[in-house]
Amino acid sequence: MKFSIKICLFVLAVYALAALYGEIQYRVAAARDVTAAYNVVDVENRYLPPMAVRGGNSPMAGERCWLGTDNLGRSVALRLVQGTRIAFHVGIMTSLIAIPLGVILGLLAGFYGGKVDSVVTWLTATVASMPGLLFILAISMVVGEGLLGIYLGIGFTTWVGTCRTIRAEVMKHVGRAYVEAAKTLGYSDLRIMFRHILPNVAHLILIQFSLRFPSAVATEVFISFLGIGVQGEPSWGIMINNARQRLWQGVWWEMTFTTLAIFLLVLVFNHLADYLRDRLDPALRNV
Repeated sequence: MKFSIKICLFVLAVYALAALYGEIQYRVAAARDVTAAYNVVDVENRYLPPMAVRGGNSPMAGERCWLGTDNLGRSVALRLVQGTRIAFHVGIMTSLIAIPLGVILGLLAGFYGGKVDSVVTWLTATVASMPGLLFILAISMVVGEGLLGIYLGIGFTTWVGTCRTIRAEVMKHVGRAYVEAAKTLGYSDLRIMFRHILPNVAHLILIQFSLRFPSAVATEVFISFLGIGVQGEPSWGIMINNARQRLWQGVWWEMTFTTLAIFLLVLVFNHLADYLRDRLDPALRNV
């Protein structure tokens, strides 16, 4: 188990470094107002297989394409790195929206109960009853093309699970001795919730983040596959949509490497979530 989690952390570190490199590359190209390397078209070297070397009169002649090129001669490896950058943007930004919202509402509902709990329960039931994908698409179309619509759409539709989990856990802590002692000492409700109860349920936030991250990435991939969301940037969904049209021509590498990148990221986060749950959940830790 320890060995496998070390592998997961190593793979996750590789993804993070790739995302950081992609961010630097993107920012430098934007600052210089030039076409980024991953978007440079090289028609003479289209459909190069992995490990092939660019030829012809291209300015990039002699450059090795480690993962091949696509239909416009763009490097699949560089575009895959940019897809990682976008995936990390989506996973982190949507978590910064959904998790605080779910935690705050869950704390209020679990701590106060009564009418507050009824209102929060009604709100969670209402959001959960909406078709999530359609709601995300609607927000994305209203906000416009780009990542902002993806952030808001996924963030405001995926907080329900976090809210329900935190609410249930807070209800267990409200009647415990340390909470009763804090009330007796005259501490304010906010102090009790955020200084005393929240640290005792913080492990659930880590688990929720590790579960939400790959889910948000998968949702963004699907939305980009449909042509809604980020445009002009090599999201994994856009890469899959472009690659599927050329599979019948024997151009397999773009689809294969993109799918493997998504699969590995989701696998690592799911394994990490299981590890965190086993280590941080008191009931499972005692077992």
